[in-house]
This record gives sequence, C-alpha cells and structure tokens, in this order.
Amino acid sequence: MYKIAKENLPDLYEAIAETNTLYIPVKKAGQTNFEQWTRSAEVDIKTLKTVKSPKDAFFPQSENLYTCGKEGKKITITLEALTDESFVVFGMKACDVRGVEVLDKVFLAEPVDTFYAARREHGIIVAMACNEPELSCFCKVFGIDCTEPSGADVITWLIGDELFWRPVTEKGEMLTDSVKRLLSDGDDAAVEAKREEISKIVSKIPNMRLSLDGWGRDDKLERFNSPLWEDLYKPCIACGTCTFVCPTCQCYDIKDYDTGHGVQRYRCWDSCMYSDFTLMAHGNNRTSQMQRFRQRFMHKLVYFPTNNDGMYSCVGCGRCVNKCPQNLNIVKVIKAFKKEGV
Repeated sequence: MYKIAKENLPDLYEAIAETNTLYIPVKKAGQTNFEQWTRSAEVDIKTLKTVKSPKDAFFPQSENLYTCGKEGKKITITLEALTDESFVVFGMKACDVRGVEVLDKVFLAEPVDTFYAARREHGIIVAMACNEPELSCFCKVFGIDCTEPSGADVITWLIGDELFWRPVTEKGEMLTDSVKRLLSDGDDAAVEAKREEISKIVSKIPNMRLSLDGWGRDDKLERFNSPLWEDLYKPCIACGTCTFVCPTCQCYDIKDYDTGHGVQRYRCWDSCMYSDFTLMAHGNNRTSQMQRFRQRFMHKLVYFPTNNDGMYSCVGCGRCVNKCPQNLNIVKVIKAFKKEGV
C-alpha cells in the first residue's frame, strides 16, 4: 500500500502522462467527463459519477475502421491502425470497472473485436473507491463493492488530504514502479476504516436493497409476455439518453462518409431505443416503442445473464436514474415487477 498527498496529485498525473496517455475526470462548463489530461485541465476526481461512463476509452463513441480510395481504376483499402500505445484511465468507479468487464464478454468473445482487444491490451485502469454513494446508486444489487473496486489494475482511495494507492495486477505494478518516486508507504488501517465508513452509507441507500428475484433466469416468457410493459413504456420519448450514459450498452451502427478524397467507414454508438435501429430492407423486427423499451430491460436483466454465466448487463451506476427526462429507468422496472409479483 502506498499514498500521496492530495496537493501532489498534479505531479502524479504528469508522471503518468510521461509514458502513457492519461484519461481522467475533467470539469468543463459545469459537467465532469473523462478526457485526456493536460496541464491546464480542471481535474475533478471528487465528483462521484461522470456524466458519461469512461467506456469511451475502450469503446469510443465514434471510430474509423478503414478508408477506401480510388485513383483511376485502382481502388485501395487502408485499414485503421490498432491502438499500440499504453494509456491510463484514472479514477474509474467500481461500477464502471464492472461495465468494462461486461463489454469484455461481448467484444472479446469469438469473433474477437480487434479494435477493442487492442485497447484492452494497452489500457491500464486505476480505479477509485466511492466516498459518498448517492441515492440513485444500486451497485450492491449486482454484487459490486464500491469500497474496493475489483477488476482494476490499481485501486485508490481518497481519504482526507491523501490518496492511497494499491497495485493489484502486473500492469498496476509496472505503473506503480514508474511513479514510485512520488509515493510513500501507506497504512492499510486507514483504508479499512474508510471502507467501513462507506459501507455504512451504502447500507442506508434504499435502492441498494432492490430484489432481483425472478430475473436472470432461463424462463424468459413470463417476463416477456407481462402486460406491465404496456404501462411502463408509455412515458418513454425514445431519446436514447439512457443508452448513451450507460457503461454497458454496446450497440453500434456502421456508416460510410464521403470525404471528397475517399470514403471512410466508421462505427458509432447506436441505441436500441431508436425506431431505425437494426432497420433493414424488409423493415424492423421491433415495430413499436413498447417492444424496443422491453428489449432494453429484458436484455440487461434476462438475456445477457442467461448467456453470460449470470452476469447482468447493468452495474447499478444510476446514471439512467439521474438523466432520464421522463423518470423511467431500470430501478422503476424492477420495482414494478416486484410489486406485481411477476
């Protein structure tokens, strides 16, 4: 265990950035999101949740796949280079780290997504334990411990005027060695006391006691055919906000863009809540907003865990709870089914 004074954190960021691209929570125009660190950036590691999740670092909102060019009758295809330089994502919370593990199940399964795999190979996750979980949080429901994030390369705790630092993987040890000149020996007792303090807060949050009884099972039809969906979906305006702030949503579209000098093929995030999602020549398999609404929650709570050893495609971060303009979210769905005894 190591530690560093909070006032010396800018030196730590600079040391990390000497050999890695550093992504960190940065405040701009009153909102905090993960961005590439610069000396002039207003770093904000105190904010509990960034507006968007940091999945961007591994699964960008938009990325080029290849470029086609034409010279006379000759056509060339130039593949986009894969990430080959190391980068650090600093300050990810436990829910967001689990979100990356969910994405692993999708993009690292056969056939492996080489763009994602390259980023996972070169990416280093420095997680940060939560200090004060909010009422919208429900990570514990999915077995996530916000006091000690698992799945990261380094775990940190912000306690008073110090940041405590514990490497847990080979990548984490290598990163620690590169900045060890700035670190001093830390006290495990201080971290354990902080974890106990955070756990007491977690125990008082109502959403942390949500029941998942009946979800994640092989028998899908009872939930799928429930009349509850007809009432639940009606306020939905299909804005897609829930999917774009979600750490685990992985839907994307592939498009072509004429640059005037060739055609770029790129992929970008898409949303299962949109009427043209997966639209093909014959039409769309889900023709109503109710069907699209139902698909989103059935996937997260039934289809995904059924196909991935019980792992849910929700991490309880609460971003959809905070951001939905119609106050529709996965918590409301879970509670509605519990109330009706479905």
